[in-house]
Amino acid sequence: MSRPALKPLARQTIVITGATSGIGLSTARRAAERGARLFLIARGEKDLRALCEELQSRGARSAYAVCDVADAEGLRAAADKCERLFGGFDTWVNNAGVSIYGPIRDTRPEDHRRLFETNYWGVVNGTLLAAERLRDRPGGGSIITVGSVLGDAPIPIQGVYSASKHAVRGFINAFRMELMREGAPISMTLVKPAAIDTPYKDHALNLTGAPMRNPGPVYAAHVVADVILHCAQKPVREITVGGGGRAMAAFHHLLPGVAEPIFALLAPLMHLDRGARARPVEDALWDPTEDGLMEETAYPFVRRSSLLAQARMHPRMTVGGLFGVFLIAAGVVAAQRLIGREAQPATGLKAWRERAEGWAEGLGDRVRDLDLGGRFCDLHLADRARPALDRAGRYAKDHAAEGVGTLAALAAVAGAVALALNERDRFR
Repeated sequence: MSRPALKPLARQTIVITGATSGIGLSTARRAAERGARLFLIARGEKDLRALCEELQSRGARSAYAVCDVADAEGLRAAADKCERLFGGFDTWVNNAGVSIYGPIRDTRPEDHRRLFETNYWGVVNGTLLAAERLRDRPGGGSIITVGSVLGDAPIPIQGVYSASKHAVRGFINAFRMELMREGAPISMTLVKPAAIDTPYKDHALNLTGAPMRNPGPVYAAHVVADVILHCAQKPVREITVGGGGRAMAAFHHLLPGVAEPIFALLAPLMHLDRGARARPVEDALWDPTEDGLMEETAYPFVRRSSLLAQARMHPRMTVGGLFGVFLIAAGVVAAQRLIGREAQPATGLKAWRERAEGWAEGLGDRVRDLDLGGRFCDLHLADRARPALDRAGRYAKDHAAEGVGTLAALAAVAGAVALALNERDRFR
């Protein structure tokens, strides 16, 4: 497979579907701040126009097309417009999506199909179109799809949505392998957010009759946006945003027989927003909402970073930091073992010294008892061994602090080297 030559954001043209709210909106704004050219796709023209005017007022180059991602021909016309205006694109972000809250048996078949038209077929349409345009583009490019941790671990109350994200994950992984066989210079990334503070819950079709929320921990939309922009510059196969979602998926994968009864009992209860006002009447399943540009809503205790995502995006720095922690811990343990404490029973070097003294004294006694004609009588082995043991003990005590300092310095050097390598790759 030919490796794509991904450009810095300031030299990229990025297409974003579902660009007028939540993760798509945050990605557009942060990409514009970093100098990228933007082509935005959504169903609501009013919000698209407002977003383009906002970005252009900040000096960004942007344009838009009103399109439903389920419409393959409309999506192709949007890509043609992007090529006319910007000469093509370097990154395509499949972000458009919608959800349904409620039991699968209560979901109308036409609503079920409509959700798949957006969440699954929208990804298929966008991915095939982007791959077609990026195959022959110098340096290739990247296709980034926003999936969900519910594509790893399904839950009730969002069963239809979970099914669509499972389908998306299967499609992306299979198509990635086809691109590998072709040797296409295209990076295929699946980003799997956990619970994110976006208008997602308000735009979903709600069949429960009660206000819904995403169960915590909840992460800010810009956390996912930063991951998307990182993957636009550096190939990443798959990345989860949010440790809580990753833990849930791992639990379901390792112990499904335990996880599923727990999810069946708790998931509907954890999605209830008891402190909220009456649920909104409008949803975005069939028609776009014109509720303005909403990046985030009003979740309390929103997390502003994801340690799991940071570790995945910067593996060298993570390994360097872990290695440093290991060295420091090893140094502390070694110092404790070697020096021990005066108030405690003999440990470390003291215990070994006492054992050596006892062994030397016992050996001397045995030799004296043998006497062997007086040739080995009274050799005073313990007295002769004691000065050497005393010198060894003093040396260990004098240099223990120096050894711990050396280990700490090595840890700092390892972390600095890892950071330098990471920065070099970032600005290459």
